[in-house]
Amino acid sequence: MKTPFLTDVQKLKSGLILFRRSDVQHKNWYCRVKVPNSGRYKTISLKTADMREATDKAFDIDGDIRFRIRHDVPVFDKSFAEVAREYSDLQKRKAGIGEITRERWITVDGHIRLHLIPYIGNHQITTIHEDHWTEYPFWRKENNAPKKVKKHPLHKQPKARKKEDGDEEHQPAKNGSIRLEMMTFRAIMNYAARKNYIRESQVPRGPMPEDKSRREEFTATEYRKLHTFAREWIKKGDKAASVWYRDMAYNFMLVMANTGMRTMEARNLKWRDISARTDRQGRPFVAINVRGKGKYRELVAAPNVGTYLDRIKALSKATKPDDPVFSNADGKPASSLYKAPIRSLLEESGLLYSVNGSRRSTYCFRHTYATFRLMEGIDVYFLAKQMGTSVKMIEDHYGHITPAKNAERILAGIPGWEPLAEGDSGERDASPKASRADSVNAGAAGKAAKKPRKK
Repeated sequence: MKTPFLTDVQKLKSGLILFRRSDVQHKNWYCRVKVPNSGRYKTISLKTADMREATDKAFDIDGDIRFRIRHDVPVFDKSFAEVAREYSDLQKRKAGIGEITRERWITVDGHIRLHLIPYIGNHQITTIHEDHWTEYPFWRKENNAPKKVKKHPLHKQPKARKKEDGDEEHQPAKNGSIRLEMMTFRAIMNYAARKNYIRESQVPRGPMPEDKSRREEFTATEYRKLHTFAREWIKKGDKAASVWYRDMAYNFMLVMANTGMRTMEARNLKWRDISARTDRQGRPFVAINVRGKGKYRELVAAPNVGTYLDRIKALSKATKPDDPVFSNADGKPASSLYKAPIRSLLEESGLLYSVNGSRRSTYCFRHTYATFRLMEGIDVYFLAKQMGTSVKMIEDHYGHITPAKNAERILAGIPGWEPLAEGDSGERDASPKASRADSVNAGAAGKAAKKPRKK
């Protein structure tokens, strides 16, 4: 005859019992509580063999559960993995209604599945503390697996990779990657606090690794090559639709590289957000109101950007004030922002990878804009305002722009160097004369500033 699992059962009140387990060696008591307004029970080990102590603990647990029910606090603790998946599902729903991009959700979901769940997925969300936060960068660097050959979706065999000397060794994760993953970690804990799974004080507030890696911009030579190659690449489209998308992608690239817009800002851009203006001296420029992540700002661009936008409008079926600037062939918003044709352009031109082997994306046009503007001597404060970022970010990520590039501005006022003429900063960018030399275009990319006249 099989021994019952519950032995020595003691009923304390309706919905609350004490019992021992027949499948363990110790004689400690357990309690089972019926959760009010639910058909569920919660069983807890009381970790004592004393009947009186066990009874007191059981009544305390019963009172705590009733308190949780009254204040809408979860009775059953969730694991970090469960809460992280809930958060990922929420981001997926937001992507479905356009609050965030699908690519953003895929990135967040990757952080969760590939790194955060393997790190602390089995821990109860209520037990996560600051040590788990501070230890993550060390764990991540120690557990970053070697890169594996990825199978191309259209090929039966893995895509060939360049042969490297020796076997590929373990490479620690980069600080930039760890920082983004920790931002997702913190977002999950904030979500748990909003859902009352944890207290607000449990959300980690510690620092994250600084990402001071160099951005993958194009050099002046590379940008000229890309610009020249793209014009012939458009003509080689095998179908009318292919030519159309290549032409749009090319002009999109020029707008991005000449404004420093973020991809989300470009995705949200409408025709009513663009206006042609002149400054007090009658010099033309383009003003663009951009928005992304709930933030709004105005940026300015040289007149050549207006030319690129005119080309886009001539190609597009979406030309009304509230229509998207960057649309697909049917006139609907281009959610991918011509990702496939731009990747094809970079691949065919041999510029998909930078010198250090990093894969380039659309975001490289923003970095290229920042680099070229700094090389032309723009004030860091004005560049930060233009790009919607901080001076610190500019200094951290574009510190490779050497002082020699800006000798004329740095040495202004020193004997032997003529002071800068009035108007060489601020509104200088909007002048027709400056539009060619100061904008990011193939003809002017990386041109040195005029040699200062000596006294």
